Amino acid sequence: MTAPSTFSVALHNETATAQLMADLALLVGSGDVITLTGDLGAGKTAAARALIRYLAGDEVLEVPSPTFTLVQGYELPPFPVLHADLYRVEDESELEEIGLSPLPDATLVLIEWPERAPSAMPADRIDIALTHRPALGSNARAADITGHGKCAAQVARLKALREFLDASGYIDATRRRMNGDASTRSYARLLRDDEIVILMNFPQRPDGAALYNGKSYSAAVHLAENVRPFVAIDEGLRAQGISAPAIHHSDLDHGFLITEDFGGEGVIEGDPPRPIAERYEAATDVLAMLHGRALPETLPLDGQTYEIPLFDIEALLTEIGLMPEWYLPDRNAPLSEAARTEFFAMWRELLKKPLAAPRTWIIRDYHSPNLIWLGNRSGIERVGVIDFQDTVLGPQSYDVVSLLQDARIDVPETLELTLLSRYIKSRRAQDTSFDAAGFAELYAIMSAQRNTRLLGTFARLNRRDGKPHYLRHQPRIWTYLQRSLAHPALGALRDWYLANVPPPQRPPQA
Repeated sequence: MTAPSTFSVALHNETATAQLMADLALLVGSGDVITLTGDLGAGKTAAARALIRYLAGDEVLEVPSPTFTLVQGYELPPFPVLHADLYRVEDESELEEIGLSPLPDATLVLIEWPERAPSAMPADRIDIALTHRPALGSNARAADITGHGKCAAQVARLKALREFLDASGYIDATRRRMNGDASTRSYARLLRDDEIVILMNFPQRPDGAALYNGKSYSAAVHLAENVRPFVAIDEGLRAQGISAPAIHHSDLDHGFLITEDFGGEGVIEGDPPRPIAERYEAATDVLAMLHGRALPETLPLDGQTYEIPLFDIEALLTEIGLMPEWYLPDRNAPLSEAARTEFFAMWRELLKKPLAAPRTWIIRDYHSPNLIWLGNRSGIERVGVIDFQDTVLGPQSYDVVSLLQDARIDVPETLELTLLSRYIKSRRAQDTSFDAAGFAELYAIMSAQRNTRLLGTFARLNRRDGKPHYLRHQPRIWTYLQRSLAHPALGALRDWYLANVPPPQRPPQA
């Protein structure tokens, strides 16, 4: 049984309470339970209110005490939150009536006065015990934070985060929540005087089931397991003149970084969003410049070295295997064993050309959500790149596909072809022997590979991770896939997909 983890924080005022709860919010998620104990007036509701407002991104959100309603619900951007007050509960059987027995799934639950129903509290929880500290000031409190069961690790991590912020001089900074992504990472903006920086929380990736040749999916396809690849690639990109964020402070052991803030100006505009041509041109130029250079395959990292993984055949096949594993069952089209064998055999043969092609750094998710426009800079430095920890070594066409067939927004085919021509022209200007027709074939192959994988990825995010909004991207991915399958080199694969892969369902309009 895991021993509890405890530490204490002195809270001199409401601002300090808000900072502590913002730090806690960075580390908790749906399904977690936070209990708040203390006498009347100890600040339990104030602490819960601070956490809810942080998650909502709204400093003035009305968060009443649930003393009389018993339970108050909030549909917040990252996940639903329930705020409960059990002071008026006389018997634990009442918890079922108010929706707290059993505790709801996929919801962060905050419970005041948990001692009114002690046996109903889960073994895995975070408890915050608040007490008055008049010697420190009229509004001062002490918070004793204890992690029970699996939450002991979260509390130990919270203590490490607070120590990191203190050591780097940002413990008193104002926190502002930032939207996350499909990963386990989380982010906050830190505001101190006139300075704004980014706090990144990059926990060690949990080990998944060893379903892929004895490896977890992340290990099989070489996804970053911790923050160290991010730091190594960040410094590597900056050395090549690419605008990756400067890292001001780091705790590599715990996975905390404080980095430069590039702001929020992107490379798309409008509703529905569409590419800003000038900015996509600059992003294309970044790739053409990078791919024209001989790049190191090993980078310095904290006095040691980091070896960039090779995007090998097994990793590529594992990725595309997400389509038969997740997408086809969703479409009621599971493969027979013979069809499955044929699928992987065709892909193994098709991938020989890109794997034999010149290698470069594949940033991997080089597309609109991860590109920030830095209009005060010039040339390729105007493109800020913020997501690159999963960088691998592989064919140059991969990131060109990521950009020109953006998974999150529609890139018109005319713009895709214009930008592809721009990339090829730039490469030929650097190297007259650059094979334009050969690159176009590799582009089609890696487009088919990436979009096949994305159909499965988005199906998995929906069914396994409870993120149905990713399904709305599947029709776009299907359109890109059809473009790539039209290349003559993919004729046999096109016929196989036509016979075995149904198009995605169009999600209902919101």
